[in-house]
Amino acid sequence: MERKLQTPTNRFKQAMAQRQAQIGLWLGLADAYSAEILAGTGYDWLLVDGEHAPNDLRSILHQLQAIASATSALPPGAQPPHPVARVPVGDTALIKQFLDLGVQTLLVPMVDTAEQAQQLVRATRYAPEGVRGMGSALARASRWQAHPRYVHEANAQICCLVQAETVTAMQNLDAIATTPGVDGVFIGPADLSASMGHPGNPMHPDVQAMIAQAIARILKAGKAPGILSTSEAQARQWLAAGARFVAVGADTIVLVNGATQLLKTFRADTSAQGSSSY
Repeated sequence: MERKLQTPTNRFKQAMAQRQAQIGLWLGLADAYSAEILAGTGYDWLLVDGEHAPNDLRSILHQLQAIASATSALPPGAQPPHPVARVPVGDTALIKQFLDLGVQTLLVPMVDTAEQAQQLVRATRYAPEGVRGMGSALARASRWQAHPRYVHEANAQICCLVQAETVTAMQNLDAIATTPGVDGVFIGPADLSASMGHPGNPMHPDVQAMIAQAIARILKAGKAPGILSTSEAQARQWLAAGARFVAVGADTIVLVNGATQLLKTFRADTSAQGSSSY
């Protein structure tokens, strides 16, 4: 009997539309093994970073496969986290390749205008709504056409997230957020702080005020605000402000912090032993 599969529903997009906050973790180690480990910990979404991590299409594919395999590590009935992939740049051809890998949710950096946002939306949609190339027979996204209606149903399941991270983007934020097809706007605190003249200081009061205003403006536009925060206090602050997709840490930072704390524990023990021997 021929098996007919349904095009997967984008659970992440659905949850945000229902105003459910989604808690995520940034993946920068560019490794499928670590991605598989973290996929079993219960986050709502994991961001596979193609901009600042040493990833390529192959390594991103392997991480997508690893995340999808994590069902066996989760409680019965639980689903693995939703993979979000960040492209290095909003290039139409590159976006096509990411989508064909099976990415349903894209994060695109450095979007400064509504015109850019509109172009990106079109890059994620098949015609007549967009310009995504037809090639589903070769694509993991359609399970090599095991999802027979993929090209008819894919557009509705794509989630397009754009990053507003410059003063120019803040000036155009209302137009960017109201662009049809843009599902969410992610605020980049580090780049925004640099653009505002405070490089390396996203905690500057002016930057913090700008972020708070931006979240309110994105919500007013009826879209989902997002942000990355590596401190609990900041993450809780932005969740309380209405951010709907919040990354609360990064695998690189978790690894460094955990290893550092573990070493401190034993360094303290050995120092105490050395002192007591005199």
